[in-house]
Amino acid sequence: MKRRFVFNALFLRVFTFAAIVPYLLRLKISSVARVLEPDTEPSAVPEDRVRRIVSYIETAIGHGRPFVRPGCLTRGLTRYYFLRRAGMDVALCFGMGRHDTEVIGHCWLVKNGEPFLEVEDPRPLYVEMYRISRQGARAPAVVKTCQPPTLANS
Repeated sequence: MKRRFVFNALFLRVFTFAAIVPYLLRLKISSVARVLEPDTEPSAVPEDRVRRIVSYIETAIGHGRPFVRPGCLTRGLTRYYFLRRAGMDVALCFGMGRHDTEVIGHCWLVKNGEPFLEVEDPRPLYVEMYRISRQGARAPAVVKTCQPPTLANS
């Protein structure tokens, strides 16, 4: 019974955090980075713990309307916040890309230099503009291209 209560408490924390993401994003990005990043060092995280956290996040986003907004910002910030607190060493990347004439953004997690929990690799589609990680928040030192990649199928 206690174990079920702990998991339900985790879901409640996930849901609450996901619901406040739009308000969190009203802060400067450096302040957001300080809120997201815990003071703990990374450690091994059991796979079932990762699956549970990700499942709770997907459930909160999928069924939390109107309190939880869907989208990559809610998903990315919430995943980062809870996976880092579980001990996982991940980074949160923000990028921009072009779809037809519109410039659009995306955020995603990176683990060991590769996109983590993404259906499709976002790196060919988006130029990374900012990254939050345990090493600190930063913009890329050099932007490799002046034009964002194109998302349109030519």
